[in-house]
Amino acid sequence: MTCIQGFICAVPTANRTAFIKHARKAAMAFRDHGCLSAVECWGDDVPPGTLTSFPLAVQATPGETVVLAWYVWPTKAVHDQVMQGAMDDPRLSPVTNPMPFDGKRVIHGAFEPVFELGAPRPGGYVDSFVVAVKRDRRDAFLDIARTCDPIFIEHGASWIMETWGTDIPEGKLTDFRRAVQAEPEEEVVFSWVQWPDRTARDAGNQKSMNDPRMAAHEMPFDGRRLIFGGFVPVVEV
Repeated sequence: MTCIQGFICAVPTANRTAFIKHARKAAMAFRDHGCLSAVECWGDDVPPGTLTSFPLAVQATPGETVVLAWYVWPTKAVHDQVMQGAMDDPRLSPVTNPMPFDGKRVIHGAFEPVFELGAPRPGGYVDSFVVAVKRDRRDAFLDIARTCDPIFIEHGASWIMETWGTDIPEGKLTDFRRAVQAEPEEEVVFSWVQWPDRTARDAGNQKSMNDPRMAAHEMPFDGRRLIFGGFVPVVEV
């Protein structure tokens, strides 16, 4: 089964150009080692939040921007095998391609795709969501996705991907589970919606939220802990 590696980090805003250069080298290296595709997105409309949020998830400071990424691998086994020797590639070495951000605050995890609508396109604008869902409510979550995601497509979204956590490591400072205050019986869901551009995203979200079909369904998770934000793709390999 396809494996998606998700990442969230905080990058000094002044390091945007350096980050893109670093990320492009790394993404191309992973491609050469078997990664199917990679997308790195720069935060554009990322609210701070009070209980949970993308900035809180990575302990972002006022001078930092939240960055979101996903890397698609043929299987988890392929990813794990590649990672064992990946640092031998100079493009992945912290010596020859140093990270222009604090790696200690990066959160990451492995996810499996569970529902997809549409197809990815170059560029565009990405809304991303991370939420905790009780494991015994997985089917209820999928039912909601199958019912509500088509509404976003109808109102202008071009691609929607819903993924379910399969290997979410515990971090010392930050991690996906802490990001949404996941409880022991909950799993992390990482999702995104691609729009043609920011204008289409703003209009489409407003239409979707005002659509009476959305209000007819109760969400199978604690919406107070859901984190969300809008991002612009800056590296696509």
